[in-house]
Amino acid sequence: MIGEKTIKELREAVCDLHAELVRYGLVAWTAGNVSGRVPGADLFVIKPSGVSYDRLTPESMVVCDLDGKVVEGDYSPSSDTAAHAYVYRHMPEVHGVVHTHSAYASAWAARGESIPCVLTAMADEFGGEIPIGPFALIGGDDIGRGVVDVLTGHRSPAVLMRNHGVFTIGATPTAAVKAAVMCEDVARTVHLARQLGEPLPIESDDIDHLYHRYQNVYGQKG
Repeated sequence: MIGEKTIKELREAVCDLHAELVRYGLVAWTAGNVSGRVPGADLFVIKPSGVSYDRLTPESMVVCDLDGKVVEGDYSPSSDTAAHAYVYRHMPEVHGVVHTHSAYASAWAARGESIPCVLTAMADEFGGEIPIGPFALIGGDDIGRGVVDVLTGHRSPAVLMRNHGVFTIGATPTAAVKAAVMCEDVARTVHLARQLGEPLPIESDDIDHLYHRYQNVYGQKG
């Protein structure tokens, strides 16, 4: 049985991570959201709908089941709840989902264009291009379906949903937030590079080498 302590800790973690979206300039007003799967349960915690970031508290986070129905909380959940729920139902390895309308990445989404892998930082984090997903209306699970269809079997933890914005996934909510931060960073840099000319692609073998090194060697282990 899942204890209240586990849910309380996840509510605190998800609430704190929303501050990272603000810190890195990935959201405006009340747009955007972070969610996290409750370990060992068919539940997840997500941001309430339309509540200012400076008013978010752990208690205001909403607990939902994997059909997107509210289990615990005083607020209505995010308008993207059905999309998050669909991802969690169909990608059991995912424990964090993030959605932003960050400016540069959303500009690529507005063009319906994937971001080509022309930076080592992209090879490291995304293992190749950041793909484009289909157009989908907000409110149902069509967005989640698009996210799952595009990212299943893809090394990228980020997808640009056409005419909308960024969705990222991760083994933890923190990993999904990191992917959203890095997505905007490389979207900006590749955009700037294209103002100077055509960016140079990285060979696929080199992308594979960079991705393996970053995922398995970089940083502190143990």
